[in-house]
Amino acid sequence: MRFVIQRVREASVSVDGKVIGQIGHGLLVFVGVSDSDNRQIADKMTDKMTKLRIFDDADGKTNLSISDVGGAFLVISQFTLYADCRKGNRPSFTLAGKPDMAEELYEYIMEAIQEKGFPIARGEFGADMKVSILNDGPFTILLDSDEIVGKDG
Repeated sequence: MRFVIQRVREASVSVDGKVIGQIGHGLLVFVGVSDSDNRQIADKMTDKMTKLRIFDDADGKTNLSISDVGGAFLVISQFTLYADCRKGNRPSFTLAGKPDMAEELYEYIMEAIQEKGFPIARGEFGADMKVSILNDGPFTILLDSDEIVGKDG
């Protein structure tokens, strides 16, 4: 599982010209799922993400978490995080999770964030989405379950 996390001043996602999700200050999270992922991995990744201290304190140091600053989440499914570009010039996506399983885990992640009490907005799984971002920093973090959880889950 891979999360690309961007600290934002604001972000929104549109489908067919209609805004379906938007947040102010918080985190935009792109979620990629592989076939080897499961709910235990999602729990560890979500826990890590919600506790990251990547917001500035009064001294300008990144000492605050999203809960400390009252931020929100915008979560977007993005299978292209598992692009394999080792051969040729056209990426392969065989490492990405099968759509049914990936969607189930995406929904599970959304529920886990909500259960932790965070405001959350979402994209539409499998849709052609347009994402607008006003980065804060910019500050971008990549969480990879192979590093956070380990290859064996």
